[in-house]
Amino acid sequence: MGSYYAQKTLKLERPRVGLLNIGTEDSKGGALQKEAYALLKKAGDAGYLNFIGNVEARDVPLGGADVVVADGFAGNVLLKGIEGTALFMSSMVKDMFKKNLLTKLAALLCMSGVKSMKAKLDYRETGGTLLLGISKPVVKAHGSSDERAIFSAIRQAVQAVEAGFTEDIRQNVDKMIVPKELEHAE
Repeated sequence: MGSYYAQKTLKLERPRVGLLNIGTEDSKGGALQKEAYALLKKAGDAGYLNFIGNVEARDVPLGGADVVVADGFAGNVLLKGIEGTALFMSSMVKDMFKKNLLTKLAALLCMSGVKSMKAKLDYRETGGTLLLGISKPVVKAHGSSDERAIFSAIRQAVQAVEAGFTEDIRQNVDKMIVPKELEHAE
């Protein structure tokens, strides 16, 4: 479903699907990751998706994959780590620009670029994550969401309704399901 979502919303013809893991080698990870890797590889080999293998957390913000498959715990740790890094970097840049008159002047020259970067990193603009595979659009917002983030989450849900995305998934779910026999194929 993540690959289908990326095709429809990001307009990617063959989204690169990666499995979040502690290394890129196919032998990495615990039992869950190894089992998921085997299933995703079989689905990729059969042409159901464009599986590129394991991706490490450090590769995700750099575009290492268009769709990252993770269990809920690891995915949440990844997202919170990225959020923390963005907040830390933002704080460092602010402190750097406040040091003296010269850095304050430099800040004025960089302001439009800094504002653009800050807007791209602001989770409140996204709102949340659309939960896939359920009958109605549900957007999971961050637990610390403020009014702006909630507004963005509502906007995202409205866009999903207007686009008929939930119904689209329901009608096309057969294209997203890997046949059971492929799971057990050697």
